[in-house]
Amino acid sequence: MSLKSMRPKLTENDIVRLMKGETPETRASVAHRLCRRMALDVLTDAELSYAREIMAILAEDAAELVRRTMAITLRNSPILPRDIALKLSQDVESVALPVLEYSPSFTEQDLIEIVLSATATKQSAVAGRVEVSCSLAEIIAEHAAVEAVRALAANPGADMTEKAFDDGLSRFPKDGELHEAIIAREHVPVHIAEKMVSLVSGKMFDMLINRHELPAQIAIDLAAGARERATIDLVDQAGRSDDLPRFVGQLNLNGRLSHSLILRALCVGHMSFVEHALAELSGVPHQRVWLMVHDAGPLGLQAVFDRAGLPRRYLEVFRAAVSVHHDTDYDGAANDRTRFRTRMIERVLTQFQALPREDVDYLLEKLDAYDETLGLRDSDAA
Repeated sequence: MSLKSMRPKLTENDIVRLMKGETPETRASVAHRLCRRMALDVLTDAELSYAREIMAILAEDAAELVRRTMAITLRNSPILPRDIALKLSQDVESVALPVLEYSPSFTEQDLIEIVLSATATKQSAVAGRVEVSCSLAEIIAEHAAVEAVRALAANPGADMTEKAFDDGLSRFPKDGELHEAIIAREHVPVHIAEKMVSLVSGKMFDMLINRHELPAQIAIDLAAGARERATIDLVDQAGRSDDLPRFVGQLNLNGRLSHSLILRALCVGHMSFVEHALAELSGVPHQRVWLMVHDAGPLGLQAVFDRAGLPRRYLEVFRAAVSVHHDTDYDGAANDRTRFRTRMIERVLTQFQALPREDVDYLLEKLDAYDETLGLRDSDAA
């Protein structure tokens, strides 16, 4: 039976059953069937008006079970009127939370006002919505309880601005759960990562420096041993940097742009870092270095290599690695970057046996790490 045929058949007794059924369970059962039909059917204007009357009756039901049934059944449906969604949001948490977390019926301003006046649990439901705009995220970070700020940071659908990060950390600088949620995000602004260096320790510190880009000087200081337990890898940090010329310049200024570092970066496929490093050491513009490395034949690489002051004994290693780089492409499959670097290291180690021992050890450690990553991800996919 469609909604189109419901109204003529909905008698006064049916209305009474909806409002004053024998038990809450009976009314909840009727509510569930009606709400599912309303959510799934394509309704005419007249049917939609009638459906709203039914929802208004259900929202006033004295039994929490009935109101919760409606909230859960219609939580994703655009058919739920805004005024009824707002009414449900002010209800007890078992009724309000499904609507707050999922309903598309709220406006942005509605959600902001809810965050500013609701309990921590309700704020957390808003923070966990599939999409949280930057404006709403900033309000949550600035005004909501710590539970909601944690939920916001843990939500990959939340558009967290630098202000949101700043406010959350400023308000709860010692909250480990918040720190962990921020570090686990795909991207953390550089200055936020810088701030967190002094806030976290142990496993979270290691995760921070190995997942996110740090300001060049901090990365260099950590790698040089300025902090106990720092296991930072400058090659990986170079790969994360959004400003490679600045990062490379800082490395050179601090005496950390070593020949070994450039060689290691080349062997794991960080070609852009290698190009900028050669440009920094040789004084040749990056565009010309790119041509000399990739398009000018063997003499071009030799010329920039010599001008950068790298030892001639490394030249054949560089030639082999550049050749491997040209011959080894990303395959477009899952984890292709990790697979690419694995192939790079394997082929360089196979083709060139005279690498310095410490660099061989470094590359073997990288190879083990990449193999482990691929194994874990392939296992998860299976």
